[in-house]
Amino acid sequence: MSSSTVHDGPIAAVELSIGGMTCASCAARIEKKLNRMDGVSATVNFATEKAKISYGGDVQVADLIATVVKTGYTASEPPPPEPEPEPEATGPAREGAPAPGPDAELAALRQRLLVSAVLALPVVVLSMVPALQFDNWQWLSLTLAAPVAVWGALPFHRAAWTNARHGAATMDTLVSVGTLAAFAWSVWALFFGHAGMPGMRHGFDLALSRTDASSALYLEVASGVVTFILLGRYLEARSKRKAGAALKALLELGAKDVAVLRGGAEVRIPVDRLRVGERFVVRPGEKIATDGTVVEGTSAVDASMLTGESVPVDVRPGDGVTGATVNTAGRLVVEATRVGADTQLARMAKLVEDAQNGKAEVQRLADRISAVFVPVVLVIALGTWLTWWLATGNATAAFTAAVAVLIIACPCALGLATPTALLVGTGRGAQLGILIKGPEVLESTRKVDTVVLDKTGTVTTGTMTLTDVRPADGVAEAELLRLAGALEHASEHPIARAVATGAVERTGGDLPVPEGFQNVPGLGVQGVVDGHAVLVGRERLLTDWSISLPAPLAAAKAQAEAQGSTAVLVAWDGAARGVLTVADAVKETSAEAVARLRALGLTPILLTGDNRAVADTVARQVGIEEVVAEVLPQDKVDVVRRLQAQGRTVAMVGDGVNDAAALAQADLGLAMGTGTDAAIEAGDLTLVRGDLRVAADAIRLSRRTLATIKGNLFWAFGYNLAALPLAAAGLLNPMIAGAAMAFSSVFVVTNSLRLRSFR
Repeated sequence: MSSSTVHDGPIAAVELSIGGMTCASCAARIEKKLNRMDGVSATVNFATEKAKISYGGDVQVADLIATVVKTGYTASEPPPPEPEPEPEATGPAREGAPAPGPDAELAALRQRLLVSAVLALPVVVLSMVPALQFDNWQWLSLTLAAPVAVWGALPFHRAAWTNARHGAATMDTLVSVGTLAAFAWSVWALFFGHAGMPGMRHGFDLALSRTDASSALYLEVASGVVTFILLGRYLEARSKRKAGAALKALLELGAKDVAVLRGGAEVRIPVDRLRVGERFVVRPGEKIATDGTVVEGTSAVDASMLTGESVPVDVRPGDGVTGATVNTAGRLVVEATRVGADTQLARMAKLVEDAQNGKAEVQRLADRISAVFVPVVLVIALGTWLTWWLATGNATAAFTAAVAVLIIACPCALGLATPTALLVGTGRGAQLGILIKGPEVLESTRKVDTVVLDKTGTVTTGTMTLTDVRPADGVAEAELLRLAGALEHASEHPIARAVATGAVERTGGDLPVPEGFQNVPGLGVQGVVDGHAVLVGRERLLTDWSISLPAPLAAAKAQAEAQGSTAVLVAWDGAARGVLTVADAVKETSAEAVARLRALGLTPILLTGDNRAVADTVARQVGIEEVVAEVLPQDKVDVVRRLQAQGRTVAMVGDGVNDAAALAQADLGLAMGTGTDAAIEAGDLTLVRGDLRVAADAIRLSRRTLATIKGNLFWAFGYNLAALPLAAAGLLNPMIAGAAMAFSSVFVVTNSLRLRSFR
């Protein structure tokens, strides 16, 4: 390959399913081999059993698969999406084809564990309790232990042999060498030493046994260690499935088929055959097949499985709906706007999966250590054996210490520490409507001390809303709203729509139809409603009709404008009748959200392009002291840079196209999922629902996930560092070492699963 090709950089990406990995060392080896290829950048995740690869130049996917196969593992590309794929047709038939599905693997592992446990238990009990030992008990122990040491440990032996052929050593090498050595020693002692003599009795010691080498048996080690490690593997495999269950559940949320309207009739087809622009019917209780726009019908849609929001949202013609949400009430006809991988559900799932396949900086360190750990342990075990033998002349004690070193050192917990916490944390986030883009995001959440909040659409609703009604003396509020709302309902202006919507909501009735409606450009509207000549608009409109404002209404208008709101004046039959205040209303949850962000140690700053009066009013309502107002969209990124130059670590929360650059510039970008695609792409965390409280939840979840990862790594490192000297010093029986090693992996996975309870 020419040097110019090498420097072209990755131009394509693929995700391969990897089979045959048994520990973090396996993942590190595959990653190392792939990254040695020209123009290839790869990350291999032990927990998800996937390799995420960017490649360029002359490299093809077949070359990548061949490299993995040469390393001693299997690899396959995910099958291309096809309508209703056959279950068997899951990939090309090649040497690197995927292994059986996770359910079949788990069942096989359970069967191996149960058989091994049943056979090993009598061996362990007989070896540990001399009082139960009868004449020739040792031969029964050999009969029971042999299938465990050979068949039960077969996955370890097979993996160790594969690795040896490729000049490598992994955790399986340690287990295989340790158990085979213990078993071979026992067979030698039985057939060629004194251990096979009738009437032989065997004591048990938690530390080193200093008996005569020719009468020492290690059958309980060979069978017990295998059983313990199989138990650890089984619990680990089951926990890994639980950890990834949130993503699996997310992917399975969507509808399986859909009733499409074709030629005026409903035709039910698989959802993956639906095309953009087609119209489909959603009946009450059915899932909406894909993202689209309502063209007929009104209903309430339950989006709780996507957003975590329990209150159904009312929809009517023109409103957008999201695939996988549930239609709770009326019949809807929806026009598909996004299908397949473009839908919000598919994009959410992709974000979660990408995050789970990534690696935090702390995990990269763990990977580098585990890659050299096993060869170092083999050297330590050999050194332990030589040291003990030369120092004591006791071959039995030397052998026992060496086997204990081999078994205690397995770096399983190290490989699981980060991926399992990431799997559970990002999966739980998806359930709560929080999408974490990658593990490096977690590091950012820990350091953030300032949170910049975009005003429109983030702290406020982003739409004009009727916020206050001031009727003149002797005028009923309901009458004021009914007449003004009827006239404004005929207008398309955003302020008019806010008044009309507010009137309907507050009066709870239908609005009358106006007569002689007329729009007065820049001033307002006029017409006849229920026999009254009504004017709604600016003060100048009333002045043109020689109508003046009484003092109370003039004061109400001045107050509204001082707060940056819009004052809409209403008059009929020659007199001013009231003032309606319209503004971009603050979301009900924003004040609580700001309080939660402060509780996390963050300083909130309100950022807006609006005038200072509006910004200060909103800031007062939600409890923000620092305000940056009248900022042009392109200058938002400069505000973030200025704060960073002051030494602050900045989080930015926004939802619009004009927030995208600032979200990307911030140390942590939180995009509101109700916002634009540009903002969502630029953010590190996506908040599926438009509730600012979720921003605080997202930071809490991210920090908790990072704390879990660090706790797991501390335990895994600490365990290996503390246990190795104990084993080398002869203070651990190999079987106790095996149980401890299995427990460390189970502890790490169980600790990660605690994230599922995050609220």
